[in-house]
Amino acid sequence: MQAIQNLGAGTLFFVQKMGARMIFFFEMFFCFFQPPFQFKAIIKQIHFIGVRSMFIILLTAGFTGMVLAMQGFYTLQKFGSEGLLGSAVALTIIRELGPVLAGLMVTGRAGSAIAAEIGIMRISEQLDALDTMALNPIKYVVMPKAIAALIALPLLTGIFDVVGIMGGYLVGVKMLGVSAGAFISGIETSVAWNDIFSGMIKSVCFALLMVWISCFEGYFVETYHGYGAEGVSHATTNAVVLSSVNILIWDYFITTVMF
Repeated sequence: MQAIQNLGAGTLFFVQKMGARMIFFFEMFFCFFQPPFQFKAIIKQIHFIGVRSMFIILLTAGFTGMVLAMQGFYTLQKFGSEGLLGSAVALTIIRELGPVLAGLMVTGRAGSAIAAEIGIMRISEQLDALDTMALNPIKYVVMPKAIAALIALPLLTGIFDVVGIMGGYLVGVKMLGVSAGAFISGIETSVAWNDIFSGMIKSVCFALLMVWISCFEGYFVETYHGYGAEGVSHATTNAVVLSSVNILIWDYFITTVMF
């Protein structure tokens, strides 16, 4: 009987938390259209999420492109198709690796910080103070982060794509001896607007997932993770893990729909 009770309690807790997540999402969504818009706070968050993530994006993109070119070259060489290396590198990065890896890197760097910041605001009663002053905490704390993420992550994905292809060019052409003309012409003939568009759509979805999950975990830290520093640490860990897993899951579903 105890096992059945535990199963029922766990199921009810899961359903209740899923409902709370959806309510939080819709509250966040409706705040998109409610003035005033905090342009100064949005710009500050764009700097935090976007500009301060540049180094890790550039580093990850460069080495991803180089590794992809090296592995792709040895695979294509078996079929005498080294000239298709540029097409393989560009399509793989633009369609999949660019938005996914950019989303994961930003989640690890900025998503964890967002969850910790909002969690600390909750346990220090700063969010309660906003409620007391009749100010919506979601509007004034969550929304600037959400808008900034939706702007910054697609831009970071575009940078990731360009740097990744450059890294692939460096290894494929300069190190492995692939023809530069074949590499570039392969990119020109194989990459279509639909490929770039699908990558940007993915990056927008991943940005929304990251900021939604991270803000929720921090906003309800006392409800689901307990009080104090330990609760904030659990919320931060949950935010990164759940955001990363959801990015990978939704990447599959979006790819299935769009291709």
